[in-house]
Amino acid sequence: MNESPKDFSLKSLRSFIGAKEYNIAKEFYSELGFEIIEIDSKMCLVKANDTLCFYLQKYYVKNWINNSMLFLEVEELDAFYSWVIQKQLPTKFKNVRFTEIRNESWGREFFMHDPSGVLWHFGNFNSQ
Repeated sequence: MNESPKDFSLKSLRSFIGAKEYNIAKEFYSELGFEIIEIDSKMCLVKANDTLCFYLQKYYVKNWINNSMLFLEVEELDAFYSWVIQKQLPTKFKNVRFTEIRNESWGREFFMHDPSGVLWHFGNFNSQ
């Protein structure tokens, strides 16, 4: 008998995030390097790689979006930060902004707001 979720063949965990301007959001994530796979006219799968992805939907509720956060763990944080900053996304997309890398007790991270207001954390953890 299965005792916990780890006893099953779990394959992925995918969040749903909304977009204030769906087509602009798709363009933003494509420019950020994600693969966009259309599902229908109101939703797409946004893939960082074969196992890391989320659903972007043509749906916007300000309070929901302004409280949506995603954390993407990045092994080479400094290199990733430089790569993202070089894309100059804030000059191409309204409301996009980045912070500097911050050192925390648990590790390091920087933040990004997407065009709709979704807050992304990009970071890595201290070695255990």
